[in-house]
Amino acid sequence: MKGKVILVSSNQLGNGDKTLGENVLETFFTIVKQKEELPVAVFCMNSGVLTMTENSLVSVHLKEMEEKGVKILACKTCADHYKVSNKLAVGKISGMAEFVDLAAKYEVLTIS
Repeated sequence: MKGKVILVSSNQLGNGDKTLGENVLETFFTIVKQKEELPVAVFCMNSGVLTMTENSLVSVHLKEMEEKGVKILACKTCADHYKVSNKLAVGKISGMAEFVDLAAKYEVLTIS
């Protein structure tokens, strides 16, 4: 994951059963956080910002990654839309400009 930015555009991985998708996304981050080489950042947009709240099991894994130096960022427009700007358990509010800067510098892995 070294030199990568993970773009999380949904609070579940894949299409289909919502609960299954949430569990698969949690498994993804469980494995990512255990890697020796972590991504530079995780940028959450659309319903992906919901993974940064305490209602999501993914937030625990994101918090551990943040403690290891990974930037965990939420799209401000998206967080405002879902009314979670003040409910983030991990990371900080950011904007599309910061994501564009990161994308220009690092490879982007999109999770949707």
